[in-house]
Amino acid sequence: MSATAFILFLAIVALTLVITYFAARRTKTANEFYTAGGGLTGLQNGLAIAGDYMSAASFLGIAGMIALNGFDGFFYSIGFLVAYLVVLYIVAEPLRNLGKFTMADMIASRFKQKKIRGVAALNTITISTFYMIAQLVGAGALIKLLLGIDYTLAVCIVGVLMTIYVVFGGMIATSWVQIIKAVLLMAGTLIISILVFSKFGFSLTNMFEQMKTATPLGADFLNPGNKYKVPLETLSLNLALVLGTAGLPHILIRFYTVKDAKTARKSVVSATWIIGIFYIMTVFLGFGAAAFVGFENILAADQAGNMAAPLLAQALGGDFLFAFVSAIAFATILAVVTGLVLSAASAFAHDIYSQIIRKGAATEKEQMIAARWASIGVSVLSILLAVFAQSLNVAFLVSLAFAVAASANLPLIIFTVFWKRFNAAGALTGSLIGLLSALILVSISPSVWDPAGNAIFIGEPLIPISNPGIISIPLGFLGAYLGTILSSKAPDKDAFAEIQVKAHTGIHMDQS
Repeated sequence: MSATAFILFLAIVALTLVITYFAARRTKTANEFYTAGGGLTGLQNGLAIAGDYMSAASFLGIAGMIALNGFDGFFYSIGFLVAYLVVLYIVAEPLRNLGKFTMADMIASRFKQKKIRGVAALNTITISTFYMIAQLVGAGALIKLLLGIDYTLAVCIVGVLMTIYVVFGGMIATSWVQIIKAVLLMAGTLIISILVFSKFGFSLTNMFEQMKTATPLGADFLNPGNKYKVPLETLSLNLALVLGTAGLPHILIRFYTVKDAKTARKSVVSATWIIGIFYIMTVFLGFGAAAFVGFENILAADQAGNMAAPLLAQALGGDFLFAFVSAIAFATILAVVTGLVLSAASAFAHDIYSQIIRKGAATEKEQMIAARWASIGVSVLSILLAVFAQSLNVAFLVSLAFAVAASANLPLIIFTVFWKRFNAAGALTGSLIGLLSALILVSISPSVWDPAGNAIFIGEPLIPISNPGIISIPLGFLGAYLGTILSSKAPDKDAFAEIQVKAHTGIHMDQS
């Protein structure tokens, strides 16, 4: 274990715990716990969104994918970035104007039925759990590689820290952990990118020419088709990435941490710039790792290529830069899992306990107790699942989370705001069909079944694509449409008119 890396890891833990201490002194109400009291500025929330979104999969995974697969690895960068246009133009403003703490609040502003709120909360918990297990498994594997700590202990350390942040500091602590992580990640990525670019003489032309001979792929390194050889697979993956972000619960709750819709839009614009610059720099990380670390060395450290960025840092800047980048990877994981715990706990405590079980009659104290216990419960369950999932290939969980978000949540959000005829039956059928179709399709896909034993079970998959988005997303929208037009219940046109005014003006909100 590197002493420098260990000291930097401890420094990050100490800093985040200090933040949590001060945040805990300010977290006294449910509003402060769930949304930081709506007190973040557009830039602060934009940084927090970027910190929440740029996960270990982005920093470590994409760099490795580009290094090993060339152009195909960049698909994730493109999909993640373009996704924010959907968030900006369709979701951010209506969500902020219609909701209070969770996505289910937005849906409930038009449909008052408890079962619809319950389904929306179920989607949130499902998506957050899938995403969190993948992050924790990745955390255990990476910290084991970086620091030599036992996998189970590494998962428990991350799990305990994320629980402390959420239980004591709520959204205030979560937001500042994400802001600090975003600043550290951008700084580290920029330093490495400049070092890589300098090796190519600060010439893009020279860089691309050299990459044609830098890897075993040769000139094909710069062309698509190295990893995704089935066009339908590529289309399905990108569809899930582009549309899924607009339904990810840990991203959606960030729009409640600002005072109004205008600031929410500013948050998305700030986040898009930050994320866009970061994903452009992933090209330098991937190209640099391929050229200066080497194909074989990347595979020797980790077959998935997740060590490409830390190894590149070591090749360019020695042990200190390696330790710094490793510590950033640790901060990256902490920030993302903290946001996921908060989104799942909010769905249970606010939507299920406070609104469904207690019928909105829970006191402020009861809501806070429920939220904190829900956070502990979600954390413990995720840690246990991640420990047992150590030997499984869980990479499909991240893409599944995006597919479920796009299939189950996005139709609900779009039709609630923009379709006059949409009714409760359509909301229920669309959401459930989107959720179940994504889960069922993944269970019969190559992500779960593989004849060579490279998945969870040995056997032939029933469908050829790993990501179900291209099938489950249209099914979610179709289910919402058919559920609506086949229902005998007429839509409440007055309720839709009211929603339209509220969603696009926010005139009903207290701006004081």
